[in-house]
Amino acid sequence: MKISLRNLNRTAATATTDMKGPRKGFAIVEIIVAMVLLAIAVSSLAALSYSVSQSGIAATGNAYRNGVLMQEVNRLEGIPYDSIPCCGTTTVVVTTNPYPHTTTITVAEPNVQLIKTVKVIIRPTNVLLKPDTASFIRTKAKTSQVLCTDCVDNDN
Repeated sequence: MKISLRNLNRTAATATTDMKGPRKGFAIVEIIVAMVLLAIAVSSLAALSYSVSQSGIAATGNAYRNGVLMQEVNRLEGIPYDSIPCCGTTTVVVTTNPYPHTTTITVAEPNVQLIKTVKVIIRPTNVLLKPDTASFIRTKAKTSQVLCTDCVDNDN
């Protein structure tokens, strides 16, 4: 048996490096570029979610602080004038969750038995949260004794 090489097309038998048709698959450079773009997008989203979570923590702390402050102000406005301890500073430390804080109440009496100035300061234990202050004036109410028929009237 004799093999003839006269009719053999050698260009069709060798592999060509020139691709004239559509490519199949991805190049490693394309994968690296895509991964870099994905990393940039994910890191910016991570920074955004961190910022949103910090804002949420601050808003929650502000809500607790305002609630504690309003509770103290309402308590001090609701009790009788003579029940407010006069002329001093009272400090209460709360260590329990959800809002550990220090409450400082300062009472002064510029006009004896007539006016008391009250200052309430709420200082959160968490240094990331800001303290808040409320000041108000309590006056002693003049009581009228309309129903008392045998009382002495000191106003005349």
